[in-house]
Amino acid sequence: MATTPPPEPFSRSARRLRRDRAQPGYAGHDFLRAAMLEGIEERLAAVQRPLKDFLDLGSFDGAFVPPPGARVARLDPGFAFARATGGVQGDEDRLPFADASFDCVVSAGVLDQVNDVPGALALARRVLRPDGLFLAAFVGAGSLPVLRAALLEGESPRAVARVHPQIDVRSAGDLLSRAGLTLPVADIEPLAVRYAGIGRLIEDLRGMGATNLLKDTPPLTRTALARAAEAFAARADADGRVTERFQIVFLTGWAPDPSQPKPARRGSGRASLADALRPEGPA
Repeated sequence: MATTPPPEPFSRSARRLRRDRAQPGYAGHDFLRAAMLEGIEERLAAVQRPLKDFLDLGSFDGAFVPPPGARVARLDPGFAFARATGGVQGDEDRLPFADASFDCVVSAGVLDQVNDVPGALALARRVLRPDGLFLAAFVGAGSLPVLRAALLEGESPRAVARVHPQIDVRSAGDLLSRAGLTLPVADIEPLAVRYAGIGRLIEDLRGMGATNLLKDTPPLTRTALARAAEAFAARADADGRVTERFQIVFLTGWAPDPSQPKPARRGSGRASLADALRPEGPA
């Protein structure tokens, strides 16, 4: 009996189009992904065994650089980003790669825009070799609180959702386990950015291809945008700037392998990320 596919909240075609529009000027708006890549690279530096084949999942401009001597394949939903980096155009929840093709999958700044996040994580697990590493970062729950509130005020009393649904850090860790990744770790790092007005914030979101992709969302009227701008400005500090906050969720997981340490039972406090990263053999 055929099963009905789950509903897709995001427009795939709009996502491709907006990434293509963002590609030429992306370097002027890449601060958020740069922070994500910095965190990913710190976690990668703690791994003390060689990883030779990498997949950059959602590559944007190809800013992720693998360790010396390693190879990297890149995939991006946008044609322009994929072409510019010599990668493949495709969606994270529809990977075109063979199983067990990579030692490490890195994903920065895209999982919050994927229709089937559990499916994307399961596919990332499948393309990893045994004991392969998954590292990801994305914008999580609690992000953009000022913009969300200003837009709601601007469209009151008939406000619609314009900020994407966001995954909290605990749910993200559960998704790693559901995908079959072992030794899951999920943590969060805040990032605060000060803006002189709502226009600059929207310009940044547009420049990184992160504006609203929800299906069937009516256009924001000029009147509503003006009211939202006023609500945003009303939250300014003495310098006339508004502090907007991003919560970056970082994920770490491993493809199963018999050599991995077995986690202790919940609450025992015996399993740690350090155990998972410690090299085998004598010191």
